[in-house]
Amino acid sequence: MRTQRRSLRVGIVCPYSFDVPGGVQNHVLGLARYLRQAGHRPFVLAPGALGPASEALDSNDFTTAGAAMPVRYNGSVARVNFGPLSAARVRRWIHRGKFDLLHIHEPITPSISLLALWTAEQPVVATFHTATPRSRSMQLAGGVLRGAIEKIDAGIAVSESARNVVVQHLGRDAVVVPNGIQFDDFARRRHLSDHPRLVFLGRLDEPRKGLDVLLAAAPLIMEARPDLEVVVAGQGSRELPEWCRNRGMISVESKIALLASADVFVAPHLARESFGIVLLEAMASGVPVVASELASFLDVLGLPQDESRLGEVFTPGDPRALAAAVLQVLQRPNPLRIARAQQTARRYDWSAVGATVVAVYRAALSAAPAQWAERNIG
Repeated sequence: MRTQRRSLRVGIVCPYSFDVPGGVQNHVLGLARYLRQAGHRPFVLAPGALGPASEALDSNDFTTAGAAMPVRYNGSVARVNFGPLSAARVRRWIHRGKFDLLHIHEPITPSISLLALWTAEQPVVATFHTATPRSRSMQLAGGVLRGAIEKIDAGIAVSESARNVVVQHLGRDAVVVPNGIQFDDFARRRHLSDHPRLVFLGRLDEPRKGLDVLLAAAPLIMEARPDLEVVVAGQGSRELPEWCRNRGMISVESKIALLASADVFVAPHLARESFGIVLLEAMASGVPVVASELASFLDVLGLPQDESRLGEVFTPGDPRALAAAVLQVLQRPNPLRIARAQQTARRYDWSAVGATVVAVYRAALSAAPAQWAERNIG
């Protein structure tokens, strides 16, 4: 029992740089904050520098693996690093850290995550965020990287969709532990204006985020609601219609305030979404959600034919279906659904999600000693 209660030194490896915000980076920061508040010692290794958006992590607990380089990966641009110098930094960090265990995110991404998996000297918990069945790294991992994958003592998938990819390509299972949110940060008083406001959050120049679909749908919505205000926020530069207000990159506090002012939140994503964290943040804010019918989004909202679903969904890439769904929300408000969605979002608070992750840590540590003794023979 004493072992179960003791504080843990956890080495968390993030493959993507904190220079640019992203879902995995935000998850790592949220987890690190929870672990510290729960009395554990999290230490994070990632490429690049600890940016201003990373205030949740003490700078003394962050180590850079070196400069990050942008590469095309999984339909996006990932800022990662790899190579001999990075490998040396990873080895030094693991050796000096004396961690009870390593928690490696996206362990088979060609990055410091894979380097850390190769180098691991202690039990390993790995979180899989990718929900892309045709992921090249996943397909490769099923064969060439089999030895590295066998070093993982416990696997976590952020959604059922991500778990299915792990089972399909790696031939092993993973427990589903979703991304977490700071529920109380978002569940604040709403500040609505006299005219309806539609909000989009995501990379403006990344096609899979579906902004083009929204821009095609907005004029259709404005035929019925000419007073509609369309506000988009996120990284990337592109030319937008004059009726579309671009907030650009915004802080977490600004995002919270923007959601508090929204009448409808739209997630028009086209593919490769492993989890609906943006949906949960909107739901926690009390904002009606309209989202494309992706498996990971349905995991959060419920199926289209389910009358108890928590938001409206539409066929991905269909502007007319998006417009119809938005008008449904604006013209027929559903306070009961909004309340149910907000209560559902509360279940994803880090107080619950983080405790589940720690339970996975404890289970991995309990099962790992004999396995690690076998690995280290000779």
